[in-house]
Amino acid sequence: MPDTHVTITGNLTDDPEVTFTPNGAAVCNFRLAVTARIKDGDTWRDGDTSFYRITAWRQLAEHIGDSLAKGHRVIVTGQLRARSWETPEGDKRTVVEVQAEEVGPSLRWATAKPERTTGNGKSAGQFNDDPPF
Repeated sequence: MPDTHVTITGNLTDDPEVTFTPNGAAVCNFRLAVTARIKDGDTWRDGDTSFYRITAWRQLAEHIGDSLAKGHRVIVTGQLRARSWETPEGDKRTVVEVQAEEVGPSLRWATAKPERTTGNGKSAGQFNDDPPF
C-alpha cells in the first residue's frame, strides 16, 4: 500500500523535544496547532483548531531542535502513520501522526536566513550526487 503524504502548516504548541534512541539516533517530537480561518460576511473568524503530533528523525530532528521554538509557524511535509496500543485498563487507542520528511519555517509572516550545515563529513555546499544531466 502506498504511503499517504500530507503537507500541514501550523504553529508549534511547545518547543520541539529532541531525544536520542539507545543506538544514538536523534528523534524530535512536537505538536502543530492548525486553526481554520472562516469568512463570515465581510470579516474573518477562527474556526476549530486541530492538533497534529509530528515526529522527525536523525539530522532533521537535530536541525528542528536547533532552529524552531514554540509559536513558530512551520510547514511540514511527511507521511501519515497510524499507531495502535492497548492501555493498562484494556482500552484500545489509535493515534495518527505525521512522520516528517521536510520541515521549514513559513515565510508568510516571518523571514529566515537558511544556513547550510556540515554533516556526514561533507563540506558545506558540496554534494555527492552526480549532476542530473
